[in-house]
Amino acid sequence: MPEELLELTGSVEDIIYRNSQNGYTVASLLCDGTAVTAVGSVTDVSVGDELRLIGRWKNHADYGEQFSFEFCEHKMPSTASSILKYLSSGAIKGIGKVMSKRIVEAFGAQTLEVMQNDPERLAQIKGITPEKARSMSEELKKIFGMREVLLKLEKYRISALEATRIWKAYGENSVSTIEEDPFVLCDERISISFERADAIAASLGKPPEDECRIRAGILHLITHNSRNGHSCLPRDILSERTASYLKLPEETVSAVLDCMTDETSLIKDIIDEKEFVFLPSLYRSETYCAGRLTLMLKLPPERITGGELALQGFEEERGISYAELQRKAITEALSGGLLILTGGPGTGKTTTLNAIIELYIRCGMKVLLAAPTGRAAQRMTEVTGREAKTIHRLLEVEWDNSDRPRFSRNERNLLDCDALILDEMSMVDASLFEGVMKALPLGCRLIMVGDSDQLPSVGAGNVLGDMIRSGKIPVVRLTEIFRQSMKSLIVTNAHRIVRGEMPEINHTDSDFFFMSVGSKEQISSTIVDLCARRLPGAYGFSPFDIQVLCPGRKTELGVTELNKKLQAALNPPSRSKQELRLPVYTFRSGDKVMQTKNNYDLPWTRDDGTEGSGVFNGDIGIIEQIDTASSSALIRFDDKLVTYNSDNIQTVELAYATTVHKSQGNEFDAVVMPMYYGAPQLYYRNLLYTAVTRAKKILVLVGNVNTLRIMVNNDKKTRRYSSLCYFLEKENDVPYGT
Repeated sequence: MPEELLELTGSVEDIIYRNSQNGYTVASLLCDGTAVTAVGSVTDVSVGDELRLIGRWKNHADYGEQFSFEFCEHKMPSTASSILKYLSSGAIKGIGKVMSKRIVEAFGAQTLEVMQNDPERLAQIKGITPEKARSMSEELKKIFGMREVLLKLEKYRISALEATRIWKAYGENSVSTIEEDPFVLCDERISISFERADAIAASLGKPPEDECRIRAGILHLITHNSRNGHSCLPRDILSERTASYLKLPEETVSAVLDCMTDETSLIKDIIDEKEFVFLPSLYRSETYCAGRLTLMLKLPPERITGGELALQGFEEERGISYAELQRKAITEALSGGLLILTGGPGTGKTTTLNAIIELYIRCGMKVLLAAPTGRAAQRMTEVTGREAKTIHRLLEVEWDNSDRPRFSRNERNLLDCDALILDEMSMVDASLFEGVMKALPLGCRLIMVGDSDQLPSVGAGNVLGDMIRSGKIPVVRLTEIFRQSMKSLIVTNAHRIVRGEMPEINHTDSDFFFMSVGSKEQISSTIVDLCARRLPGAYGFSPFDIQVLCPGRKTELGVTELNKKLQAALNPPSRSKQELRLPVYTFRSGDKVMQTKNNYDLPWTRDDGTEGSGVFNGDIGIIEQIDTASSSALIRFDDKLVTYNSDNIQTVELAYATTVHKSQGNEFDAVVMPMYYGAPQLYYRNLLYTAVTRAKKILVLVGNVNTLRIMVNNDKKTRRYSSLCYFLEKENDVPYGT
């Protein structure tokens, strides 16, 4: 039988900890003269607030007895002492401790009422001018208004961060706006899920066929699919799936969809005699990119004369002889302005690229290098010997309040270069490619390098695949595996997988191994043993040089569970290690972690004392220190030290295991991958190929050979609806500049 809920009333003495993302708060309360610790989620709270809490007493292993509340009702401070605490806490701009004391001594328990309704009386106090009194009053009214709105939103289980976003969007009209149309909460400025907005609408008695609900449902479905990589959807599929999702007749949904395309809140276009629907931003991205590429083909840069002779001289100087396809790629790069260079591992992409860069520079060109991720840019720097930036950094990204990128480099502030080299093009989505194309000067050469057999971008679109498939962009596909790479089973098996052939798995003296293991439990324990004991013992790897790659996050063999088991084996709890508990993982000193989101503002310090900013999605580091009092952590990324606070630590996760998608752009000395069949959409050839090509020295597949066979034979890839290929094929009809 659950414990009975208890009631606790008191005033806030101190805010010990507060997470602005979810509102989780640890506060010290004064209750009948006794200080107690209260923990729970609350929309907003300040020192001096009087709270009525409902919850249970719990005993925390580290922090002792706490009152864990499930419900919080709070009021603005009403006594002179609580008002003094409130004002002294800095809640109102321009009022410090000394001024707070003067004001409360003058007006006592009526202080807040005077400040709000009779501010001219404040000017009687020494140090407060009439202008400052009005400013204080306006600030208090703003806080009161926001506090009132936030309190009213609590009944809808809206978090502190969400409530603040709502206030910024709708101000004093927040509650009335939501009650009129709860689906405004799905706006990207607020980002509350459709399901939660739908539940709020139901609680308000809104009918299921309400047009606002249908519009929001259509946008939810098409946006959800864009996050799965689709830049558009067939109209019939969108209509049918939305109707099924909303449990409404399809004709009802279809009528609303017609209105949305008529008013261009969604865009429709006919592709191969079938109607497709786009989000306006993605339609603009793909049409713009197609138009700009077409223009580059029509107006190429001036041909570099003597390219063949320059290449021949370069070969003689370096004592090398390029293969036929490599020579073709180099001469194409010299003669034209646009080229896609693709090919699998061991086919000489890097050697070819280095020749192109060197010959461009010898011709007096300014060459810029970029890649989609920090790790990919770092690898590009290492293999070319020249600085490469992330594409976002190259375009000088800034982020708006909704975490959307805005690029300072654009049509009005073009990149300063004669040639741009983009690596890992398979990872570039339509929106990012639009940013590149907008910043590219006319006459600038563009060389795009990537492996078209790898996974497509996480974002919407299939840029590399569409460009190749269109037949409009010059492509050189390197196919010859060079002799030194033939010795590697990782390389030769990767090419076998691409051809739909089973890899050779019976060798015990190479770099590609398959361990046949039956059950999920055995696979899991074998992977842990490989990482903790066998691979370090046999090859001298540090456990942190070994990366476990999983098709997905869920199940016993997914990222989350394997991370917990690997952490327990590789970095177990210890009295000497501080810990930080988060919703999914508990971090401790020494853990291997990954940044999961680009953060260009996060400051770092190198070991040599130089400073900078920026930690990128996919960067892997080690936790060096944890401060439990402030819920902060010091994390090392190579030679950079970064301090994370309680908010931005939410963008970090354990990285003993990660998904294949997250590993793109990275290479690891050793890769271990479970082979146990799961969700069909995660078990296909491209994903297996991408995982295999992440390994530099050792690859170990652990599990069932049938799962391996299923993945090799499944060449369906991830079916994506995208339109860049179609718009490129339209050539002169492309609405360039739309």
